[in-house]
Amino acid sequence: MAINYYTPNKDLEIAENIFKTKIEGLFYFKYRKFLDERGFFSQVLEPERIRAAGINPDFTIKQVNLSVSKSKIARGIHTEGWNKLITVVQGHAFCALSDVRPDSPTYKNVEYFDFIADPQNEWGEGLYISKKIGNSVCAIEGPMHYLYGVDMLYHERNKADDLAVSIFDPDLNIEWPFPKEELIISQRDIDSVTLRELYPEN
Repeated sequence: MAINYYTPNKDLEIAENIFKTKIEGLFYFKYRKFLDERGFFSQVLEPERIRAAGINPDFTIKQVNLSVSKSKIARGIHTEGWNKLITVVQGHAFCALSDVRPDSPTYKNVEYFDFIADPQNEWGEGLYISKKIGNSVCAIEGPMHYLYGVDMLYHERNKADDLAVSIFDPDLNIEWPFPKEELIISQRDIDSVTLRELYPEN
């Protein structure tokens, strides 16, 4: 079965090159790359765009992190108590965003994104992910460099907001780009829990 990747369109556009998704608080954006014979220049993580679009008028970036993954590495499903902007700056990534907030109107919705860092493409792509939305990513072609800016310093975060939900959760039923037995995941993610275990009443 082919994965139904997110496709932006004018009906979803809330500001120039910023688009809503089927998950409340999750937004897709495009950014311009200025190409020449040397390569390109681009502004990839711009908090002002998020503020100007009315998504989060107080959003600032306090820390920038970089995660590097080899092919078939899968990370997630992780939630934190911070808001973030993410983009892929090298390699090819499969991203599955899941609403794991039981009080959300879009609870258990999943949105898929296919991000390829192509230096010849004049457009880059990224996401604004509101706090506590479940984030998972798999490197289709590595090394995959996943860059993200967050609105809180790591040591200031509330550790109680850190959560790992199983990437094989039966209710989310994420369609991974590789067979389960080929995915390489951390012990933390192996030991993660399902939504039914977390929220049996939902």
